[in-house]
Amino acid sequence: MDPTVADANAAVLDALMRRQVEVAHSVQRQLATDIAELRGDAEILDLLTASVESNIDTIFGALRHDISLDNIEAPTAALEYARRLAQRGVPMNALVRAYRLGHALVLDVAADEIGTAALDPRTSLALYGRITSMTFGYIDWISQQVVGVYEDERDRWLTNRNSTRAIRVREILAGAGHDVDALTTAIRYPMRRTHLGLILWWPPDPGSDTGRDDGLARLESFLRGMTETVAPQSAPLFVPADQVTGWGWIPLANQDEAAQRVRQFHAQATDPPNVALGRPLPGVAGFRRSHTQALRARGIAMAAGAAGVVDAGTPGLAAAALLGENLDETKVFVQDTLGELAADTTTDAGLRDTLRVFLKHGGSYTAAAEELTVHYNTVKYRVGRALQRRGRPLGEDRLDTEMALLACLWFGTAVLG
Repeated sequence: MDPTVADANAAVLDALMRRQVEVAHSVQRQLATDIAELRGDAEILDLLTASVESNIDTIFGALRHDISLDNIEAPTAALEYARRLAQRGVPMNALVRAYRLGHALVLDVAADEIGTAALDPRTSLALYGRITSMTFGYIDWISQQVVGVYEDERDRWLTNRNSTRAIRVREILAGAGHDVDALTTAIRYPMRRTHLGLILWWPPDPGSDTGRDDGLARLESFLRGMTETVAPQSAPLFVPADQVTGWGWIPLANQDEAAQRVRQFHAQATDPPNVALGRPLPGVAGFRRSHTQALRARGIAMAAGAAGVVDAGTPGLAAAALLGENLDETKVFVQDTLGELAADTTTDAGLRDTLRVFLKHGGSYTAAAEELTVHYNTVKYRVGRALQRRGRPLGEDRLDTEMALLACLWFGTAVLG
């Protein structure tokens, strides 16, 4: 370093180091003012001050004594501050922005001290260039250090937190706990509300042995986006079930058209997961029951190879879920009840649908024709043809026939011949 610049560097840095505490507190106040995410309780603000002070002390010391950045260590307070922000869910962008703004503020103070020193222009420029170069290098280096610590801590914190939360949720589903407020605190979710239980899952990915990359994170993000449509004033609860499946609950203030809004959101989404819905139900019991209904709805979707949204509130699905608990026996029941009408053909599928609608309307050809938007005589012909394929007329086994047709509707080829 040029002797003149070295002397000027010593004088200016000595002045800066005398103002070090003042500068650190000024930077801390400005960062808390400009970056909303950094405002917090007294403890976190004190730690911000400690982080700023330690960073300023480190870089001023390196500048004053010409210490290479290769020979310095990241300040402990700066690393701890990054960990605390990660634990509190403060975005990483706020942390990185704090270093950029803090750097600009320190450079302003350095420029003032250089101006006060009344140096000749060439020396002032050289000194400012040195300070700028070294501080930029330091900010680049320390940013990498704190970001690494932040990411590691965020991953660890979320893993531990979600694991504990998932355990508590499973305990609640198993029947543990009756104190609503205690449960609310334990899982950070409002248990007194009406709950819409959901199961979200990705279909099998032939190109991967372990499922989609970041699949759980995408499921949780999808649930949050869905919640903004269904219950914009609420935050959902998400618990990973396995690598490609998540359990969700949305606390509803108004359950009207919740399922319809889910379908609309799903239809407009790009590459959405499959979704199974329970019914909106209140309280702790509703939390459990809606989840159970969603599980059964998912079971039907999986057995039938269906995709998209399946809703436990759909008429007939609850009964179909019971039939789906033993598909082998259900298939035998369908074959015995429907005979040749249970064949896996397009023609028989049309006949089964007509017979199902006919029975749903109490044997009314007119009502069935209106729902199917066909002529009365067409319904009459198809019903007759369906019974002919079945091999016998409707009699005392009418209810069995309706159940068998319901199983065909939901499970398709899984129960057909």
